[in-house]
Amino acid sequence: MLPELYLNCLESQLSASQLLTLEMLVWLLQFHKQVRIERLAACFPSPILYESRRRHVQRFLVLPQLSIPLLWFPLIKSILLTQIQPGTQVIVPLDRTQWKQNNLFVVSVIWDKRAWPIYWQFLSHNGSSNLATQQALLRPVLRLLKNYEIVVVGDREFRSVELAYWLKQKKVYFALRQKQGNYIKLKGQEYQKLSGLGLAPGMKLFFTGVNFTKKKGFGQFSLAAYWKRKYRGKSQDEG
Repeated sequence: MLPELYLNCLESQLSASQLLTLEMLVWLLQFHKQVRIERLAACFPSPILYESRRRHVQRFLVLPQLSIPLLWFPLIKSILLTQIQPGTQVIVPLDRTQWKQNNLFVVSVIWDKRAWPIYWQFLSHNGSSNLATQQALLRPVLRLLKNYEIVVVGDREFRSVELAYWLKQKKVYFALRQKQGNYIKLKGQEYQKLSGLGLAPGMKLFFTGVNFTKKKGFGQFSLAAYWKRKYRGKSQDEG
């Protein structure tokens, strides 16, 4: 049986038979830990022929009601309201995972030491995402979390000054990791690479009013730099 919170949201989108099918599929996934339709159909508890069960599962999984905005967004919104008070600061990480032929791009919310998936897309290509894809994935999430103070965090794939400026225009806080080869300009100084700041293991640096890259028109940002100190003979390769 699904939790009551889930049922309240799902009952408004699915018929009684569809909800029953969903509950059985969730149980099968948890018990057998298999996502292949053939395996699910073989174990599906219905007194019909295997081929009919397989088609039933296939038809169910392509229902328009199972779209993320229609089904998942109301559910995750209800979960957030029960766990996080509006106005609270929430950390929203961007992450992309290449798994075999699948290139999955996910936005999550970190709360209570867990990452809750909010929105995701399978990219049609291998490799990194571009600015347009990043904006398309973030727009519905920013609308969903409009009652919270959002802090978007991302690794070096999301280091572009264009993404930072777009988030700034949306009045969204962010922390985007940079590469040591990126150019910056501190107040009263010439452009230099991040690697030229003199950062060493155990050091922390913080600057405000920094120009990132040599592109013009994007305003200024803050820069925090940290290199974990050497511990038990081991150190990080870079800050």
